[in-house]
Amino acid sequence: MLMGGNFEKEHEALVERHLSARTGERRGRLARGHQYAEKLLLQNVWWPLFGNLDHLHPEYEVYDWNRKSQFLDLAFLPPYGKFGLECDGYQSHVKDMDREKFSYSLNRDTFLAGMGWRIIHFSFDDVQKRPEVCRMLLQMVIGPTLIRNASGSSTSPQEREVLRMAWCTGKGIRPKDIMIQYHVNFRTARKWLQGLADKGMLRPVLKNTYICYYEPVEGFPEVWS
Repeated sequence: MLMGGNFEKEHEALVERHLSARTGERRGRLARGHQYAEKLLLQNVWWPLFGNLDHLHPEYEVYDWNRKSQFLDLAFLPPYGKFGLECDGYQSHVKDMDREKFSYSLNRDTFLAGMGWRIIHFSFDDVQKRPEVCRMLLQMVIGPTLIRNASGSSTSPQEREVLRMAWCTGKGIRPKDIMIQYHVNFRTARKWLQGLADKGMLRPVLKNTYICYYEPVEGFPEVWS
C-alpha cells in the first residue's frame, strides 16, 4: 500500500483545480459538499491504493431520468469507464430517509447503471474505522476494469488473470496460490509472476534475499497512465 506524504498537497490541488474551473451552483456545491467525510474517503481508501488523485472529480454533477441535477461525492472518470464513489453517513442516508427518498435513491442508482456508471457505496463508519474493508471492495470493483482496459499492455490473458487475482484478493500472492487456482506447475506460476514484476505491475516482497510473495503496484502506472 502506498502511504506517501503528499496527500494533503495533492488533495488541495485537486479541489482548487475544480473550483477554478466551475461556476454557479456547481462551484458552490463543491465548496459546501466536499468536506471531512469525502476527504477521508480519499485519504483512507483511495490514496493508499493508487497513490494519486488522477481522473477524480469531487461533487460531480449527474442527471436523473427527469433531468433533475444530482451530485456524486466523487466521480472517477478514466478513459475506459465511469465510476461514482459515495460516502454515506447513517444519519443522513438511512435514519432520516423516508420511503420516497429511499425509492428515489435506488431508482437513481439503477438509472445511472443503465447510463454506464458503476456506483460504489461506502459507509462513513467503514471509511473511518475499517478502511481496509473499503479498499478490498474498491479493488474488486475497479481492478478488473483497469486490467481489462490496459492500453498498450503486452500482458497475456494468463497474466491478466493473475493481476485480477492479485487485485481482488487485496494481499500478496505466491506461486503456490497460482498453482492451486490455475492448475499449473511451479515453474509456470513463477514465470507469470516474474513476468508481471518485470513489466512493473507486481512488486516482489523480499525477506532477506528470498521472495515471499508479490503484491500489486499502486495504480499500475506503466499500464494505464
